[in-house]
Amino acid sequence: MNDHLHTALSLAAQGVPALPLRAGKLPFGNCPTCARNACSGRPNMKTPGSCACPRPCHGWAAATTDPQVLNSPAWAPVWEQAAAVAYHPGGAGVTVVDLDDVAAIAWARENLPATRTVTTTRGEHWIYRGTMQSANAVRPGIDVKSLMQYARWLGSGAGVTAALPDVVRALTVKESPAARRAPQTLSAPLSGQRGACPHRTPTYLERGIAMAEQRIAAASSAVHATVYRTFLAVLSAHGRCGCLTDAHAARLFTAAQAKGESPRHCTDAWTNALTTLGL
Repeated sequence: MNDHLHTALSLAAQGVPALPLRAGKLPFGNCPTCARNACSGRPNMKTPGSCACPRPCHGWAAATTDPQVLNSPAWAPVWEQAAAVAYHPGGAGVTVVDLDDVAAIAWARENLPATRTVTTTRGEHWIYRGTMQSANAVRPGIDVKSLMQYARWLGSGAGVTAALPDVVRALTVKESPAARRAPQTLSAPLSGQRGACPHRTPTYLERGIAMAEQRIAAASSAVHATVYRTFLAVLSAHGRCGCLTDAHAARLFTAAQAKGESPRHCTDAWTNALTTLGL
């Protein structure tokens, strides 16, 4: 049996929807029957395996846990050409934070809770239990893969799979124009928030603030969105234990204003982030 097919069948037996990849880590193209949406618009494409075509068409949505489909004669020629195996994270109930370089890994180690980790060609996949919308380039060198997306299978990795944290969900949140019209008055940023402190040393918080300042300073476009996402990430990581102070918020506001943001926009972005997180 083809090694890639064997891997896909093993994944399917564990409830992980699998699909073949061709060279370049890309899904196989649609077959002639389905080319240019000739199959009537790809019905229910939020669900893997929803196309009636017997071939592995439609990218991530070809992923399936059905061994009869994976091992069918229609798929046999594709497995012979396959260069790798992928899976649908959302269909497996997980989210993959794809860290593409050393800098991205360093950021994750400072800002994300430890979880199951898989080594990739250039970086790491951090896998969390839970699903969310997928998004590319949420930060330099970082993609989030979950619903309606695929990830290359590189083994089960090491470590215990942690629950999907708010800080990862915050990476894909974009501020809407309506949100910018929120009241601009900012009281003490986090008064009353006194949950259990997860920070082992003050250095953890200091590094998080410093990296947030650097993220804002490095923004070359979409500064509004970068500021909001950065505020959201900081509050997700540090906003519930009472460690975050007015002085920390002031540092972030200063960094944002150095990029041309107005005091009002800084206040609106901070307030909206607090509201989004229920703080």
